[in-house]
Amino acid sequence: MKGVRVLLRAINRSRNFSSRTTPSQSQSQSQSQILLMDSSERYCYNPTLRWNPQVEEYFTNAYGAEVFSRISKALTRPSCYSCIRVNTLNTTTEAVIEKILEIQCEKRLQDTGSGPHDIQYDYQQDRPPKEIIVSRKCAEAVLRGAQVYVPGILACSAHVEKGDVVAVSVGVEQPSRDNGWAIGITRGIVLQGLKTDPQYLERDGLYIGQGITTMSRAGIFRGLSGLGVDMTDRVFRLTSFNDVMKGDIFLQNLPSIITAHVLDPQQGERILDMCAAPGGKTTAIASLMKDKGEVIAVDRSHNKVLEIHNLAAELGLTSIKAYKLDALKAVCENNLMTQSCGQSQTSQSEATEEAESMSCDTKDLPILEKVNNNITKDEGMKVGCYKSKAEERKERRRMKNGPGRNQSTGGRVDKCEGFLPNSFDRVLLDAPCSALGLRPRLFAGEDTVESLRRHGKYQKRLFDQAVQLVRAGGVLVYSTCTINPGENEALVRYALDTYKFLSLAQQDPRIGGPGLVGHCELSNGYFEEWLRAGEEDLVQRFDPSGPHDTIGFFIAKFTVGPKD
Repeated sequence: MKGVRVLLRAINRSRNFSSRTTPSQSQSQSQSQILLMDSSERYCYNPTLRWNPQVEEYFTNAYGAEVFSRISKALTRPSCYSCIRVNTLNTTTEAVIEKILEIQCEKRLQDTGSGPHDIQYDYQQDRPPKEIIVSRKCAEAVLRGAQVYVPGILACSAHVEKGDVVAVSVGVEQPSRDNGWAIGITRGIVLQGLKTDPQYLERDGLYIGQGITTMSRAGIFRGLSGLGVDMTDRVFRLTSFNDVMKGDIFLQNLPSIITAHVLDPQQGERILDMCAAPGGKTTAIASLMKDKGEVIAVDRSHNKVLEIHNLAAELGLTSIKAYKLDALKAVCENNLMTQSCGQSQTSQSEATEEAESMSCDTKDLPILEKVNNNITKDEGMKVGCYKSKAEERKERRRMKNGPGRNQSTGGRVDKCEGFLPNSFDRVLLDAPCSALGLRPRLFAGEDTVESLRRHGKYQKRLFDQAVQLVRAGGVLVYSTCTINPGENEALVRYALDTYKFLSLAQQDPRIGGPGLVGHCELSNGYFEEWLRAGEEDLVQRFDPSGPHDTIGFFIAKFTVGPKD
């Protein structure tokens, strides 16, 4: 419709001019207006999310074509607000609000949390603007408020110098000859900005803003790190809270904050966060307990465990203990009095001394492995060793979207061999998932029905572990950040049908909508059952296209009855 309105305006203008110009002048003017229309349509942000055809069929069956189209559109845009969790152990909500208002006044922030905005790129027919194409991952970060860093830049116009104003667009995967998906851009190619460019049409509607280069073209493609473009005008204007009130606030999605409240942790309880990194929900749980109790956080990644440590220290929380552990091996079946959870060669007295030295209660906590002192900053790498090319590539990936807590380079973490059954009052399983609810998302074609099904199978295995670890009378909360019913409602169906001692519980607060009732049957014969009538209001489903403008998210809360 926008294109139609622009074309009508162009035609009306050409008619007005024709009454006082020659036919040739009128024709020239009309062509000029149409060219202007083409440029205004091209230099905008109006992406279309590409899905695998079978996945699109699956979601269309689940939501209906109209709702799924609306969800797909919403996913391509960031939420137009920033949700902040206040660390009430350090400050008050009122004090934080007052401080934020002061910051807004000092920086004269206006029109934040809005978009998409039209950007003036000073397009001229014979001289298109200088451009930079960034990777999709980089662009998704920029749309959330980040800057453009060198590793994320794929292509650049010729003769770009430090201080030049450039239009920034994104390279999104396109169908390739082998029936797959590929970007089709070799890093470092020269952009002409003309229709003869192979990527010219691919950039239509994918311009995310305008910025000023901090180095020349040569510097961009010679370097491996650093700021490449300082974004000065964005299609979405979001307030940055980088290093603002550090330790007093934490930027977190609304559904994630609600998940911690739904768990309803109480002071003095022992709680497990099974897939805890980067620690947002873990620290929220500890804060709700007023840091009185025991919050065990586990993750299988060495550096991610360090992230949890760092965040807990930043927020001043002492009740959190983070360990390296694969959640699929979270249950330690062996009797602690006869065998120390995988350390059969360690005597019980030695294990007790080790646990006491780490301030652990041997009656409740698992026995921890000693960390190899020969392992230093990078896990598995000894002092004096050169970094392999794989490690260098990994480091470049970490730097791709700028600095953050994920830049942790190593350090000591405690390993864990698992926990005894029924040893926690409450368990949170925020399961690894397809993440199809995260925003903004500019491409989804790599996900297939088979890959989504594999996610569901993995989550069932994790749930089987979680259900053993929570005691009778306890609470188990399951959550994901995906819109896929196979990882949400289908998991709930599996849980209720497999474990008769589980029952869905009311959630408070309740902000999300109801779950999906019914089932799905695809043309290939695949069948999947979801919720039954009466169960839909006992879960929370957050629609990214809904009025709350959140990410796509799902929460289910179970109470645990007698396990006889």
